[in-house]
Amino acid sequence: MSIKVVIADDDIMVREGMKIILSLDEEIEVVGTCSNGDEAFKFCQGNSVDVILMDIRMPICDGVLGTRKICEAFPKIKVLILTTFNDDEYIVEALKNGASGYLLKNILPEEVIKAVKIVNEGNMLIHPSIAEKVPYLLKRGDKKDFSKYNLQEVEIEIMKLISEGYSNKEISEKVFLSQGTVKNKITDILSKLNLRDRTQIAIFYLKDGK
Repeated sequence: MSIKVVIADDDIMVREGMKIILSLDEEIEVVGTCSNGDEAFKFCQGNSVDVILMDIRMPICDGVLGTRKICEAFPKIKVLILTTFNDDEYIVEALKNGASGYLLKNILPEEVIKAVKIVNEGNMLIHPSIAEKVPYLLKRGDKKDFSKYNLQEVEIEIMKLISEGYSNKEISEKVFLSQGTVKNKITDILSKLNLRDRTQIAIFYLKDGK
């Protein structure tokens, strides 16, 4: 089954360019293009969508608000922020609102295709030039103590590894547990912290951890 992708960007050249790039991969199907976040949200209401490539700076409804609306209403849809702007505050807000990743538009076409597949599998992906800033940006403000949340040490370690982008298979190898056990631990973490998915786990760890 193909990965159903929507491209949301106010620049028609970007939309069409990304559509051509993604259509080169037989595992990806571009099912729609939109000019702002609200159009993307409305498209999701009547269509099956797996991943949205979302520009940040758009008129009417920008990518940050669009991401929030879509992630709240359709938690299974992954949003991958794509922009030319290396803007710290936008990065933080998009991730807090549920974005699964953040890339700059100057990356190679094959990297866009790879990124779509990575976030579709439920992993978090952030452009290398941005990744090193994110923990610092998310940690600003008051920090919470993990002891308040009744988390096991192994659960905290799993959260850390999720925040670093490791898959369940890789995590299982690092913590010496089966993939099934790791999956169960992640389910327990989501329940204890009242979170929706592994992206929110990563954000929680980076923002609230010591």
